[in-house]
Parts: sequence; C-alpha cells; structure tokens
Amino acid sequence: MPPLSPEWQGQNVSYLFEAIATIHATLDRYISRNRSGTEPEQTDATPSLAARATTLTPQPMLEQLVEIFGLTPFERSLLLCCAGQAIQPNFPKLLAIAHDDNALNYPTFQLALQCFAHPHWSALTEERPLRRWQLLRWVEHPELSRARLHIDEAILHLLMGEPYRDPALAAMVIPVAGPTVPIALQPSHQQILTQVVALLQAAQGRQPLVQLCGTERAVQGAIAQQVGEQLHCPVYQLEGSAIPSDRAELRQLIQRWQRWVKIRPSLLVVEIDPSLNQSSQPPLTTPFLQTVKVPLLVITDERLPLNHPVVVTFEVNGLRYSEQLQLWQAAWPDAPGEFQGDLARLASQFRLSAAMIQTASTTVQADPNLSTAEPNDCAQRSAIGDCAQRSAISDRLWDFCRAQARPKLEGLAQPITVNATWEDLILPPREKNLLRQIITHVRQQAQVYQAWGFAQQQRGLGLTALFAGISGTGKTTAAEILAHELKLDLFRIDLSAVISKYIGETEKNLRKIFDAAEVGGAILLFDEADALFGKRTQVRDSHDRHANIEVSYLLQRMEAYQGLAILTTNLKENLDQAFLRRLRFILNFPYPNAPERSQIWQRAFPKQTPTQGLDFERLGQLDVTGGNIKAIALNAAFLAAAAGQPVTMQHILAATKTEYWKLGRSLTNVEIRDWDVD
Repeated sequence: MPPLSPEWQGQNVSYLFEAIATIHATLDRYISRNRSGTEPEQTDATPSLAARATTLTPQPMLEQLVEIFGLTPFERSLLLCCAGQAIQPNFPKLLAIAHDDNALNYPTFQLALQCFAHPHWSALTEERPLRRWQLLRWVEHPELSRARLHIDEAILHLLMGEPYRDPALAAMVIPVAGPTVPIALQPSHQQILTQVVALLQAAQGRQPLVQLCGTERAVQGAIAQQVGEQLHCPVYQLEGSAIPSDRAELRQLIQRWQRWVKIRPSLLVVEIDPSLNQSSQPPLTTPFLQTVKVPLLVITDERLPLNHPVVVTFEVNGLRYSEQLQLWQAAWPDAPGEFQGDLARLASQFRLSAAMIQTASTTVQADPNLSTAEPNDCAQRSAIGDCAQRSAISDRLWDFCRAQARPKLEGLAQPITVNATWEDLILPPREKNLLRQIITHVRQQAQVYQAWGFAQQQRGLGLTALFAGISGTGKTTAAEILAHELKLDLFRIDLSAVISKYIGETEKNLRKIFDAAEVGGAILLFDEADALFGKRTQVRDSHDRHANIEVSYLLQRMEAYQGLAILTTNLKENLDQAFLRRLRFILNFPYPNAPERSQIWQRAFPKQTPTQGLDFERLGQLDVTGGNIKAIALNAAFLAAAAGQPVTMQHILAATKTEYWKLGRSLTNVEIRDWDVD
C-alpha cells in the first residue's frame, strides 16, 4: 500500500466521524421514540456520505473494510457503533440511555437489532465477518446477544487511517526487510523464482503451497523476497517454532493472519526446523500449513508430506559448477590461462554462494602481501603477475574457501588433525600407487567431469574408496595423507551417533552429514563401515525392511556425493556386494611382514626423542601391526622419561609386554630372540 497523504488522512478521519454521527442520530431517534412514542423527523445522511466517499482516492478506510469483508448495512452500523464507543466520550452515556440501564453503557447486539436498519440475526454468527474476522469482540456473557461488544484494536487504528498492524501477530510474524545489496540470483535459482511467481499469479481461489527445500537459506530467503517484489506484496516470516502447539491458539493465529491478508495482501514465509518435531510439545506445523490457505512459501531442509490440494516442491540446491566458475572468472577478469585451471578446481571442490565467492576474491585481492597494485587501484587488484604470485594467490584462495566451507558436523563426526605424510606410511607399491590415483581423481574432477563432459554421461560422480585390513595396518594414516595432499578437512564419522534404532533416524543423520560435507568437499572417513554398509538381509519384519532402506539410501548418497568418501573395514567380505560394485577404489592393507615392521619402527620415534641401542631389525621380529608399534613406542617413551633415560630395548620390551597383555597374547621367545636385554 503506497504512503497516504496528510490530506487523505484528514479527510478519512472526517468521513469516519460523520459516519459515526449518523449512528449517534439513529440512537437519538430510538431514544426519542421510546420516550415520546412518536417517530422524530429523520434525515438520511447516507447518500451524502456515499457521495463524499467517491471523491476520495483511495476510498475512506471504512468503505474499504465494508468492501473487503462484504459487510451488510446492518453490520456496518454495528461496526460504527463500536467505533463511536471507542473514540467519542458521549457514546457510553448515550448507550446507557438507549438501554435504559446505566450499567449497560456499551454496545450490544440486542440493542443493535432494535436500533439499526435492515437487522439480521446472522450477523451474530461465527460465519459472518464481524465474528469470523474478529472485527468486533464479544465479552463472555451468559446471553450472547447481551454481551458487551468492542471493536478490535487493529481495526480501530485502521479505520483512523493508520498503517495496519496487528498486536496479536507482532511477536510471531516478522516483516522481512530486503538486503542492502539485493542478492543476484543465478540462472538455476532464477528459474525457480520465475516458476513460483507464475504459480502464485495463476492461483484462482485455490492457493498452492510452495515448498523451497534445501539447506541454502540465503538463496531460499532471496527467492522468497523477490517473489514478494514481483507480486508487489510485502513479505513476512513466521518461524516454525512460533507456531502454537495448542489447537485454540493455532486457530487464533490462522484467523488473524487470514484477516491480515484480506486487508493487506502479503506473502508469508514459514521456515521449518525439523528438530522441533522431536520436542515434548511440537508445534502444529502440518495443521497450520494445511489450513491457513493464503499465499505461502515453506522453507525447509526436506519436503514435508502434506495433505494439501496443491503442493509444489522445488529443490533449492547450491550453485552449479558452471555458475560458480562464471562468478570466479568475473571476480578475476585478468587472470592468465594457468590461473583459470585453479579457478575451475575451486568451483569443482567447494559449493560456495555468490556472496562468498565475491568475499573470498575481494579479501585476497585486498591483501597487500599478494597484490602488486596500489591500495586504491581497483582496476589492477585482480591482475596476477609471475608464477610465484599466482601460486600464492591460488593457495590463499583455497585456504579461505576451505575455512569458510568447513562443514558443521557437531555430534555426528569427529575432525581429525592431519599430520601424516608419505614417510609415515609403509605399504606395498601397488597400494601407494592407488592412493596417488585417488589424489589425481580429486584434483582433475573439473577437467574430466566438466571440461571433458563426463558429468553428462556418468550417473554417479561420487568418489568412494574402501580401505580393507585389520586394525593398525595404516588405514587412518592413509586417509590423513590424502587429506594433507589435497588440503582438505578430514572427518571420522561417529557411527554410534549416526545409527539409530528409530525408523528413519539413521537416514536423517546421514543426510545431515552429506549435506554439510557437500559445501566444503570434506573427506569423510566411515570407520568400521560394515556396521553401516553390511549385507542386506531378507525381509522378515519391518526392521529388516527399514535396515535395507538405510543401505539403499546410503548407496544413493554415496553416488551423488562429489567429495571423497573413505570406508574402512576389518572384514571386507561382510560388505554388501551391491555396494562394492559402486566403489571406485579398493585398497587392501596387508599385515606387515618383518622388513616392513622394521621400517615402521624406524619411524615410530620422533627425531627429538633420545634413543640408545635400538635394533630395528630385531624389533621387526615383533608380530604386531603398525598401530600396535605406535602404542608400544609411546609407552616405552613414558617409561624412559620416568627413569630419566633415553629409550632403550629394555623400555620397549616392558612396553611390549603391556601391549600384548592388552591384546590377550603372550610374547614368544622367537619374537625376542637375540635381544640383548636382561
């Protein structure tokens, strides 16, 4: 609604007071008739008021309300009577005289039936506008027709020409202010915007319920804001947590918002938090969405099953690779050809918004240590000089994007601090070569999938590797090396937090993991994966059926995840064969032989650790894995530190006995043969 001029405001108030004056005159005539028994001379001011109404643009607010809610002349008179009671000081006395009872100095429906023209009892019912839209309020009374009537506060302010506000909604429904700098939607999101606007414009009496599903809250909000702009109506937001859990309160909310939309057409955006459904008193979200029947957008992580005549769902995903690449290239217009490849890898690895891409570029361009341009020379900030500068800028951009896109996986995954290097991993050449191939696949995704077109031909772009071997053979170390080489975050999935006995909860937890990890392309390490990816069973009951659904869902997400997912298992034969077929790499981590164990022992102690007389060839005789060797070395270091000595074979022997006892094994004479210890 455009701002109203002061002239209109004054004329609107004058019109309202003249209309109330006609009610005053009607009450005067009623009182005179009752006292004298004769009908006083009557002058009808309605025609003159109607003529005045046509001279105002827009119409007086009284007449707008009559038209909006379809009020009859009798209902209009009753509304004006209550308005007069609220704003004119002589009305209470007048009404007491009309009732012939000093205690009844307020409007009642019973009096209205006797005083006003064209009375009808239906005006009292909940189906008619006065009660349905709560234009008037009935104070509780044993006899409804004798109950005290008063005008709703928001309606009174509106009649006086004030902007429409509803105190009952103020704490729940918040106006959405547009951003200072409007978000420019990329083509994939602009297409959603166009379809949503067309849907709402074409609605004829049956409003569609539009769901914007996904985790891109900034984009979902921008789409909603721009839908409102194109429909020329304000946008308001209702948090799902504000929806009442009480049926009576829910009905009140629905009626008040429906009244709001009738008076001031608006677009409501409801943001749903799925976790609220687990609370002891969850909000009545579904009944609200199915009942409110107004222009409505729902922002939610995943689509809601709603019993609504028309539910239209749009998946609001992150920017496509091509859209991200265009934004990166626009931010670095003078970048040389070599740097274009770095930009392509950024677009392929991270799922950043347009605003974040611009922020990353601006931050790096403004760094005086990286830029050769003057601080105010904006035209040269995106220029890149020699190879060393290009490498430094590329590394800085990568680190910035990695930090901003770092997934939030609290409670579901554990971040692993990456320290391992190739020197820390003792593996056969074949397995090391496969690890290097994995690195190549991650680094060349942009070239192969996008530039060479494999993304259009391949159904699943997920890169999944299985590390199989008993505990302590280097599976986690290998994952750390991959993360170190690729400069990516590594997260170990906490299976105890993911797997749930409640049907459907495991899938929800997995969805959270993959959705969060997609943004930053983090490396996911599913330890002891056979617990999640075990063989699907024959369906004997509902639990078997849902367990198989969990595996199927997992296969689907693994194929779609464009980051690197690593699964470790001690028992490869326990994994589902359908899953094994979808793995791109399978690496076997064999039990180390004596020469390999000797190499592991040589790397077990940091350079700063004082040692004396260690025979690594003899240490290789100990029949343990690399993980056990690290545990023995650490325990031996503590024993030596307590004794104030360098680490010796004696300390290692004592630590080995402790480790073997933990493993339930006995140290054999063959393993410590030729050891020069007491």
